[in-house]
Amino acid sequence: RFFAAGGFDDILYAYPLPASRLEECATLAQRLQAFQVLLDNPQTLDLLRQRPLSGGKRWLVWLKLDCGNSRAGVRPTDPDTLALARAIAEETPEKVTLVGVYAHCGNTYSCRDVPTIQAIARATTAAVLDFVT
Repeated sequence: RFFAAGGFDDILYAYPLPASRLEECATLAQRLQAFQVLLDNPQTLDLLRQRPLSGGKRWLVWLKLDCGNSRAGVRPTDPDTLALARAIAEETPEKVTLVGVYAHCGNTYSCRDVPTIQAIARATTAAVLDFVT
């Protein structure tokens, strides 16, 4: 809401969408040019399908991957993750659009040197590329 009030019209809610924020996010998605959400489970996808947007708007969804941070997201090596990506992209395109995949290298926070950070970034990049391929 803060960024929307400040004039931003393309916003990513950068944490997997909690059910308790669905209506608030629906309001922003209706109002803004592009309000995007992260998703990391099929239950949230079901919530989005049950709460379609009006006026030709669709939920703009990024699949949140966990590439080692262990905070949020689905593991890119888990076979259910590919099934979830396909469900987002293919099952209800009139309600939900898969924008892409998203990974966050939060596991770099405790790193003490640049080479360790770079190694984590390379591993995350490789995991994302392997998944999308």
